[in-house]
Amino acid sequence: MPGEPLTTGQVARAAGVHVETLRFYERRGLLPKPPRRRSGYRQYPPDAVRIVRFIKRAQRLGFTLDEIAELLALRDDDRRACSEVRGAAEHKIAEIDDKIRALRAMRRALAELVATCADGDASVRRCPILEALADGRPSRRSKDVPTTRTREVKPCK
Repeated sequence: MPGEPLTTGQVARAAGVHVETLRFYERRGLLPKPPRRRSGYRQYPPDAVRIVRFIKRAQRLGFTLDEIAELLALRDDDRRACSEVRGAAEHKIAEIDDKIRALRAMRRALAELVATCADGDASVRRCPILEALADGRPSRRSKDVPTTRTREVKPCK
């Protein structure tokens, strides 16, 4: 690889991460362990910055470190097809869609609880939101949100 070897600090600065992040990625096998100088300092190849940026971008898109390791392995294997990467991305999209559905259900349930509390000046001892959280009562339409009991939420009085 052309270019001068980089120190841990140089790679971290260029990639926008902390030096401990690099060491963590090494321990996880995401970043190859670099050779060391006689002084013990790591000597990263210039490509290390690109790998770390790849990892950070993939994380921002929701990929786990294990999934990123698989993507890196796919990237480094010329025998693999782009369709495998596409499949991983499509699977991630499906997971994100599932999370969005769950978050929408949670939001609906919480909005219904907020709507039951029209009088914000009532004592917290009679707050329907706190009662519902303590009793595990669901809101009326929150079938997707797991609960333990089913009882109507009483509005604030």
